[in-house]
Amino acid sequence: MGDTVHYSDLGLVNTREMFTKAVGGGYAIPAYNFNNLEQLQAIVTACAETSSPVIIQVSKGAREYANATMLRYMAMGAVKMAREMGSQIPVCLHLDHGDSFEICKSCVDNGFSSVMIDGSHLPYDENVALTKRVVEYAHRFDVTVEGELGVLAGIEDDVQAEESTYTKPEEVEDFVKKTGVDSLAISIGTSHGAYKFKLQEGEEVPPLRFDILEECQKRLPGFPIVLHGASSVVQEYVQLINQYGGKMEGAVGVPEEQLRRAAASAVCKINIDSDGRLAVTAKVREYMAAHPGEFDPRKYLGAARKELVELIKHKNEAVLGSAGKA
Repeated sequence: MGDTVHYSDLGLVNTREMFTKAVGGGYAIPAYNFNNLEQLQAIVTACAETSSPVIIQVSKGAREYANATMLRYMAMGAVKMAREMGSQIPVCLHLDHGDSFEICKSCVDNGFSSVMIDGSHLPYDENVALTKRVVEYAHRFDVTVEGELGVLAGIEDDVQAEESTYTKPEEVEDFVKKTGVDSLAISIGTSHGAYKFKLQEGEEVPPLRFDILEECQKRLPGFPIVLHGASSVVQEYVQLINQYGGKMEGAVGVPEEQLRRAAASAVCKINIDSDGRLAVTAKVREYMAAHPGEFDPRKYLGAARKELVELIKHKNEAVLGSAGKA
């Protein structure tokens, strides 16, 4: 795509003011992944109805799926939709897990107001160099940048790792100083995907490493911290999926009370992807089982969209604390 556009022309904002308010207010901004129209409609509707600021985000794979040009206009439509609902919620369009300078540059040039460069799989010095390069380009256009230290286990789109590597608190100050990033994703025990923990029967989900979070907070007072892989993997949806022909044994996530605790501290952005996927899949399966002759996508996707609205409203109100903060 030859033409470039600045995010402000689409009605979007970057994350700077969002994060400042969240850190001071003891809540986290929701960052919801989307791949299609119905997911985006649900995110906008729920956040407008709960008066929550929102980060709408797409992975590299979602961008390829949806088409970069289409995404630009979907984001602009999301802002206009919220305004037509009578809501002035701030909306940020964010690249989730950008893995190269080139994709981050492309997103900056095409109207994204925030990008993540994930160099966490690289040696430390290479992560610093790559992140700094992205920051220097993005900041020319007032686009905010998220970096990452530490590796999350699990699989989500193009991101996958066998094991977690916890963030080393002693590295965070140096990393932020050398790169100039606006926020930092850390690894404290969350995980990508719907199978976050391998548990034996009767075993409980291991608690997040709040000691690491607290040490990072001490070393970077007031600095925005991000949690990835923070879906709770709602068991009601897992059960519905299995009930109507799915096969998702052993899918578990991060308990909501742990996320509430994180949101009340230095964590000011919490990423949620798998829970949205589960809600959509559960309701589509349920609807198709009840209406086997139905072939109008508006019917089964409409049911999924309605459920996703309720899930997101719950997250904003009861988990992240972002409701009423727009």
